[in-house]
Amino acid sequence: MRRICAVKRPVRFPVSSTLLRRLALASIIANVGIVVTGGAVRLTASGLGCPTWPRCTDDSYVTTSEMGVHGVIEFGNRLLTFAVGVIALAVLVAVLLHRPRRRDLVPLAVAVLLGIPAQAVVGGITVLTNLNPWVVGLHFLASMLVIAAAYALWRRIKEPAGPAVAVVPAPLRTLAVITTVVSGAVLVVGTWVTGSGPHAGDQGAARNGLDPETISQVHADSVFLLIGLSMALVFAFRAVGAQRAARAATVLVAVELGQGLIGFVQYFTNLPALLVGAHMLGSCLVLLATLSVQWSTRERRPVAPTPAPDVADRAVPVAA
Repeated sequence: MRRICAVKRPVRFPVSSTLLRRLALASIIANVGIVVTGGAVRLTASGLGCPTWPRCTDDSYVTTSEMGVHGVIEFGNRLLTFAVGVIALAVLVAVLLHRPRRRDLVPLAVAVLLGIPAQAVVGGITVLTNLNPWVVGLHFLASMLVIAAAYALWRRIKEPAGPAVAVVPAPLRTLAVITTVVSGAVLVVGTWVTGSGPHAGDQGAARNGLDPETISQVHADSVFLLIGLSMALVFAFRAVGAQRAARAATVLVAVELGQGLIGFVQYFTNLPALLVGAHMLGSCLVLLATLSVQWSTRERRPVAPTPAPDVADRAVPVAA
């Protein structure tokens, strides 16, 4: 009678944790980049540079000389979507090849990968609806969701695959959640401001009909509320000795103040395209800083290792 131990075959091309983190970070940067380049499409009035979707014209999937520079800009942004998708696919493959296998990372990697074509479809609908401002806003918010998923994946990679444990008192966790909700509301109202303003993406595109001054005031008020909540988090975290959370909240306040400054300057200078583009980048940074605060309120701890079974228990008897 012989006993043969069951041995798992090693992965031929294992992926290190360092490479996995770098790929996940590249995914965040790429998704932020596609938001900024998408803003450039709108700010250069190239939103209908390719007047249909998924083709660029009725007869061609690529831009033609008749479409001019606007066609090049719009089609270039579409190509960037494929580059962002390739990075997301690389992240998913890296998650599957990483050892030990982190099953908790797979759903997040899949969410990012599937979110990119979903966001592209919404972008296509914006073209097919002649840049309807409500759909344009939805397109931006879809990108924010993908960025949030990419950030969650990056943070989870850096954490052990154990249960989450709170590191601040429950009332402060609630305050952090409220701050996150208000931050999301600021993003939503910001799309309403954009939909009422002059940068429609095309000269013939409709506006949402909201009064620009009124909705801008609502947006400013929500920003003031967000800054107030964020500053409260800074002092509250310091009071309970949660230094990591306090640092994250401090960064959030700094990003919000910078974003607010850009917002006020662009409002009083008739919304120059360069500042509007910077404001879109700032929106992504506010989202990331907000998520960082949320992550700082808890930590994950390693799962206690289970004792390995005896070799005899793992053996498979084979008849001689």
